[in-house]
Amino acid sequence: MAFARINDVVLHYRVEGSESAPALVLVNSLGTDARIWDAVVTLLAGRYRIISYDKRGHGLSDAPDGDYRLDDHVDDLAGLLRHLEIERLALAGVSVGGMIAQGFALRHPDRLAALVLCDTAAKVGDATMWNERIAAVRERGLEAIAEPVMARWFTERFRQEQADELAGWRNMLVRMPVDGYAGTCAALRDADLRDAIAAIAVPTLVVVGEQDLSTPVELVRQTAQAIGGAQFATIADCGHIPSIEQPLALTALMTRFLNEVGYD
Repeated sequence: MAFARINDVVLHYRVEGSESAPALVLVNSLGTDARIWDAVVTLLAGRYRIISYDKRGHGLSDAPDGDYRLDDHVDDLAGLLRHLEIERLALAGVSVGGMIAQGFALRHPDRLAALVLCDTAAKVGDATMWNERIAAVRERGLEAIAEPVMARWFTERFRQEQADELAGWRNMLVRMPVDGYAGTCAALRDADLRDAIAAIAVPTLVVVGEQDLSTPVELVRQTAQAIGGAQFATIADCGHIPSIEQPLALTALMTRFLNEVGYD
């Protein structure tokens, strides 16, 4: 395991693949850690140097108390890249990880060769929803929201046929630090990139699970349409986290896209 103190927060990160290979950085979603990318890492590590990490408040990284800002997460990513001496990269993020990726693209467009946005949007939810979520987890813990979250993350078929995997991913959620989860909910509550993302000029692929209940297809499509030249694709039999539920389909889309933009 590897750790680095970035912006006075200890971040856990992982590096797979050859140091001489092009860098591909993966950013996880709310309530998850870098392990959601394991299948994608296995499939792509022979071609890329892949960096995945637990964003602040998640996994093995520090979980400062108080509200986080999207800029905090973007600053952490930029700091981790400095620590690893990575100047040029392709960046992929899911859900809030996708918002972090959008924020990074807006601030550091010259460093990106390609951008992959999974099951995300320029604005997700509203203040009422996020404040209610924050209150629920602070008062009753993550167990209080676990069942509805699993229903939004995964298709009914996955929940029925992959019960043991579902239990494991549920364990990951409920063992997250409450401060980290609530702090990132605040970042989602306050972040609104709708008026900014038209400025993204990096080659972009936007994908969404056809049965995503957290960021539905039309919401994600609107984000793709706001980014000039962005490609858009849906993944069948998939909910909110394609790297878990449909890693082969996601990896195929990413590989084709990265080939098209000449990132190899």
